[in-house]
Amino acid sequence: MTKTNNSYPLQTINVGLESNSYSITIGASSLSSLGQLLLRKKCITNLRILVVTNVDVFLPYAEKIINSLKDQKIHVECLVIEEGEENKTQATIQHIHDAAFAHSLERGSTIIAVGGGVVGDMAGFAAATWLRGVGIIQIPTTLLAMVDAAIGGKTGINHPGGKNLIGAFHQPNLVLIDPSTLITLPQREFRAGMAEVIKYSIIGNPELLQCLEQLKDLSSLESINLNSLKAILRYSAQAKSQIVVADELESGLRAILNYGHTLGHVVETLTGYNTYLHGEAIAIGMVAAGEISIILGLWNETLQMRQKELLDKAKLPTNWPLLKIESVLECLQGDKKVQNEKVRFVLPTGLGKLVIKDDVSSQTIISALKKMT
Repeated sequence: MTKTNNSYPLQTINVGLESNSYSITIGASSLSSLGQLLLRKKCITNLRILVVTNVDVFLPYAEKIINSLKDQKIHVECLVIEEGEENKTQATIQHIHDAAFAHSLERGSTIIAVGGGVVGDMAGFAAATWLRGVGIIQIPTTLLAMVDAAIGGKTGINHPGGKNLIGAFHQPNLVLIDPSTLITLPQREFRAGMAEVIKYSIIGNPELLQCLEQLKDLSSLESINLNSLKAILRYSAQAKSQIVVADELESGLRAILNYGHTLGHVVETLTGYNTYLHGEAIAIGMVAAGEISIILGLWNETLQMRQKELLDKAKLPTNWPLLKIESVLECLQGDKKVQNEKVRFVLPTGLGKLVIKDDVSSQTIISALKKMT
């Protein structure tokens, strides 16, 4: 198994936004010193904190965080919520708001999200909407959250009509990544996170692409050596942060981060969020975007094969599931990326080169999906 220990040096990546700058700090076994870190970095403005986590994370990690905060005389309470996309609802946000009220969170108080992307999204949205905005610190414990969900300030919950249709931009005060938490991550969750890593390698990080193509197996933590793990986390965080800095509110460039997400969200929505993990659906969506690009003459089979080989090395799904095409086309119209009733696709034209198109015909979509079944 890949080992992580105290010899793993702290790395800091600055997310230099114009008015909401923060840092991403990466360091193994750093959770036990969170209290000291927050005070040293001045990430909190008062000593009243609500930790939001889930049951699987509480015992191995959240309890350690709470003790670290209490050691620094910080008043901390903890709320354990249900994990899973099916719980990413208004009801859960109400639960967090109730806890914020019960624990007298003030304007200068902070919510700390400890867990995967679902916990981070919900705690972040609750923080954005409680007292018109309190601080949020993201402590991701899954690979997917470490390289994607925890970075960039996008928070939200699902609507019956689609994924993440309700949300807000709310940048964190700090993102703390402790790679040691990956040791307890189920293998399937690790693979799902690798889908987002692969996405970054395709949309514009040649160092990351080279690193991934040199590894024989991307499907488990045990198969990746420590130096490669450090590189994967650093390159992915840098890739996400650079795009966020260039386009904080997703008005232009940041849209390329949605590569694979348009049809990936369709897969999640039409299967009720309980068949595919987010990363698994995005893997399918990336292949679908590549097939659309091939049909449109924007991308070639050789590049598509390189992308698919990486997904195969991570043992991620790449075939289109059995879904009614009428439902697929209808679901696409409900996506939050639709503008003027036109579905916007992020399509690859080369490694590190993408185009956003809103004129992809239904027939092209159907043809691409048929190639994947």
